[in-house]
Amino acid sequence: MTDTALILYGHPFSSYCQKVLVALYENATPFGFRQLGGDELIQAQFAALWPLKRMPVLVDGGRTVVESSVIIEHLGVHRPGPVRLLPPDPGAALEVRLMDRVFDHYVMTPMQKIVFDCLRPAEHRDTHGVAEARALLDASYTWLEAALKGREWAAGAAFSLADCAAAPALFYADWVQEIPARHAILRAYRARLLARPSFARAVEEARPYRHFFPPGAPDRD
Repeated sequence: MTDTALILYGHPFSSYCQKVLVALYENATPFGFRQLGGDELIQAQFAALWPLKRMPVLVDGGRTVVESSVIIEHLGVHRPGPVRLLPPDPGAALEVRLMDRVFDHYVMTPMQKIVFDCLRPAEHRDTHGVAEARALLDASYTWLEAALKGREWAAGAAFSLADCAAAPALFYADWVQEIPARHAILRAYRARLLARPSFARAVEEARPYRHFFPPGAPDRD
């Protein structure tokens, strides 16, 4: 039975929403989903909860929680399940948080820069900014190739918050700038993420919306 005390506002195709959905699916946490983009009442509720209108937003009872990493940590504290997405050891937790930030800031952000630029009128395209974003993705791929050596998951042997961030970030980044064949470790890690049941579910739920991807979704994954 769905626990309507826990409600997530978002969209299945959103990378940051997928990040939180992976965390929810990992622990089979019951929740209600309010899909944005259509129903005016849901849009109004969302705007009232978070005037900055950035998804996802979690409502847990009477508490509103924003920002995907904070939402996942909130779930670990208040809705814990069998999969601990943040380790109890403070040092190990720092490594998880570091990798989470790397995927959000240095993979997800430049990927979104490239995607959002496609939505601009041609005369307002930011060619310099897109070139910088592509250079950052290249540098991030190279760094991650070395950082992931000998690791099954982003921060070590256990699936964590960092992998929740990595899954949608690498999924979409590879669509706009394919991970080079020379980065075999990173490519194999992305494949493991796609095979993870929690992320595989999120990918399938988002599949009907692929035609909305501004640069055009490749015929793969």
